[in-house]
Amino acid sequence: MKNKKSLYADLSLLLVAIIWGSGFVVTKSTLDHITPYYMLSYRFMISFLLMGIVFFKRFKKAKLEDFKAGFLIGIFLFGGFATQTVGLNYTTVGKQAFITATNVVMVPFIYWGISKKKPGIYEVVSALLCFIGIGILSFENSLRMGYGEFLTLICAMFFALHISAIGYYSKKHDPVVLSIIQMLVAGILSIIFALIFEPKASNISNEAISSILYLSIFSTLIAFLLQNVAQKYTTSTHTAIILSLEAVFGGLMSLIFLKEPFTTKFLIGCIAIFISIITTETKWEFLKKEKNELT
Repeated sequence: MKNKKSLYADLSLLLVAIIWGSGFVVTKSTLDHITPYYMLSYRFMISFLLMGIVFFKRFKKAKLEDFKAGFLIGIFLFGGFATQTVGLNYTTVGKQAFITATNVVMVPFIYWGISKKKPGIYEVVSALLCFIGIGILSFENSLRMGYGEFLTLICAMFFALHISAIGYYSKKHDPVVLSIIQMLVAGILSIIFALIFEPKASNISNEAISSILYLSIFSTLIAFLLQNVAQKYTTSTHTAIILSLEAVFGGLMSLIFLKEPFTTKFLIGCIAIFISIITTETKWEFLKKEKNELT
């Protein structure tokens, strides 16, 4: 029974990785019909309302300290999605999927600044591999990083700060409550930026409405619920490996659905980044475990 639950948990996490990977393609397509900040406004506010309804009993117990922590986390979440969504106007889905995933390599170094816990050799090697991969993916012939890739790198930094902040505050606060508050904060900031920097929204097409609902319901609410339930029945190593496949699925879907070009340079850059993610998340412990079992 335990093995069966573990299998279902891993399959659920695989579905989460597929959903998140598809989110890059859906976002890219949606930007043809609506401006970035208005899209984020709808996405975060719908997600806030849905999560608030689903977890209303827990949310109504939120205290002032929860709102303070959620406010900071929400700023990082907005920063990540804002730079990611705007950056997607200037780069490909495949490149962005892999560069965004580099946030897991940055987290140990950011957490170092918070907890004074020095990163190990695996994190250092991962960082080197990661930035080699980013360089291969991002730099043009003139050795200048493209604007879209630059914004995506900033996005990865925001997501790394976001993950580190959640790791720090979730020890003292209900993570579900923090999630609801951060959605509200990110939604409000998106509305403010939309009103300041973008023209007044006209009628939204049916394609945009469908995409926004997909991002709000599937990429946020359902993926969040699946991840939290699944992690009770599987190991952190399994979780890290499976969720890192988000970048792979994002890259594959961009090739299939958006017909983005597939080059040797793209492949080498993606492999370098993917290996760096696996290294920093797992330290290759699953290989050590298999070796011990064989001996």
